[in-house]
Amino acid sequence: MAAKPKLCYFRGRGRMESIRWLLAAAGVEFEEEFIETREQYEKLQKDGRLLFGQVPLVEMDGMVLTQTKAILSYLAAKYDLYGKDLKERVRVDMYADGTLDLMMMIALAAFKTPGEKEENLALVVKKAKTCYFPAFEKILKDHGEDFLVGNKFSWADIQLLEAVLMVEELDASVLSDFPLLKAFKTRISNIPTIKKFLQPGSQRKLPPDSHYVKTVRNVLQL
Repeated sequence: MAAKPKLCYFRGRGRMESIRWLLAAAGVEFEEEFIETREQYEKLQKDGRLLFGQVPLVEMDGMVLTQTKAILSYLAAKYDLYGKDLKERVRVDMYADGTLDLMMMIALAAFKTPGEKEENLALVVKKAKTCYFPAFEKILKDHGEDFLVGNKFSWADIQLLEAVLMVEELDASVLSDFPLLKAFKTRISNIPTIKKFLQPGSQRKLPPDSHYVKTVRNVLQL
């Protein structure tokens, strides 16, 4: 029996959360090692496990993987969540990159001063309503299928749902003007592996709190 993927990151969302989502959506069980101290981080570097001195770190299939997008694209291809051909794959990449941009704006806001954080998160909601969500509403309308690419569940669907739920944590009514996106959210949320990941007690992480921010700052010496 193949070993479970091992994820090494902080005890929070950050850049690892989309990797957790993708594995969970593929129905793959994984283990986690949480970085809590500077000493742990320095040992990872000393042992040569961090290619560019950065986490996330994923160990699987006999490989030590770093760099978020590389890990995500590998998982998407491995678990057949990456479209059927090159043209579908580039669309998956486009949509996933767009949602990742939005999610990183939210993730980075946690490290701002209280005033800056509030301002940044308000900007996220504004951009979601005026740029990102209108684009995906149009994609769903023009495509006319249940999923974003082809007529098959893909990494793009997983990451869009993740982004939508993150923005809804900031503004519960954010989808009120986007009926197709709202229906998409319901549809994808009910896929069995996704539904399981959304249940309490799963390995899905909560929004960043002060402890998470303090730990990351201490470990990375920010």
